[in-house]
Amino acid sequence: MAVYVDPPLWPAHGTVYSHLVSDTSLEELHAFAEAAGIPERAFDGDHYDVPERRYNDLLSAGAIPVEARILVRKLIASGLRIPARERSKALTLPLLVRWNSTLPGHEELGFELLERWGEEHRKYHSRTHLLAVLEALDVLTEPALPAPSVTLAAWFHDAVYEGIAGQDEEESAKLAEDRLATAGLPTAVVAEVARLVRLTSTHSPDMGDATGALLCDADLSILGAEPTAYARYLAAVREDYAHVSDADFAAGRATVVRQLLALDPLFHSERAKSLWLDAARRNLGAELS
Repeated sequence: MAVYVDPPLWPAHGTVYSHLVSDTSLEELHAFAEAAGIPERAFDGDHYDVPERRYNDLLSAGAIPVEARILVRKLIASGLRIPARERSKALTLPLLVRWNSTLPGHEELGFELLERWGEEHRKYHSRTHLLAVLEALDVLTEPALPAPSVTLAAWFHDAVYEGIAGQDEEESAKLAEDRLATAGLPTAVVAEVARLVRLTSTHSPDMGDATGALLCDADLSILGAEPTAYARYLAAVREDYAHVSDADFAAGRATVVRQLLALDPLFHSERAKSLWLDAARRNLGAELS
């Protein structure tokens, strides 16, 4: 077990920064950072960003100095590295390209939505989740494209997020109604997008509701992730509810998991079931146990 630091080479906020990583676990990394007086806000998913003035302090505390390329190799080998596409701040451009292909000529609305999805308090319900849902829609509908109303609903479904179940979906639906009406979309399309957004509160579409089933399947696709990605999802959800005590969060999360396991079906399309159902049941069952 060791903690590594690369040279302060990365410019930001008028100085240069080092990266601090562990080759073993985030627990070890957090413990080292806390002992060294590095604030929690400096943590960025798999490393700490540390200003140049603290570099020698880290060496004195026992961090091992390595070149940047060696540090990256250590991080990859540890299995802790988060790919760039899963970092919310790195997704502005690819998401904007997707938005402009969904609703051309309304770039300002796209920027507003990206700003909302990029709010600081969001950990799981961030741009990474938005991209994951959009990509899941692609997977579930290929070689065709998702209906525009479904894609727009994905963009709006967590556009308002304060961590209040039911209220967030309702406020997001109202935002969709306002912004899409202002954008000049037909009333029927606006109503369908808002309906789909509200449906993500329960993930229980009616029989025959193909578009609702599609959005719900895409929104819950993370449940069928492989174990490492699922663990990151759980950690991010816990951060979303950092204001809640451990006991209250555990009780609330257990209720959510039981509700998800009680959904019949959990996934609706045959493609979604084949891709995610078995893994989702394992992941959810492991949480309860």
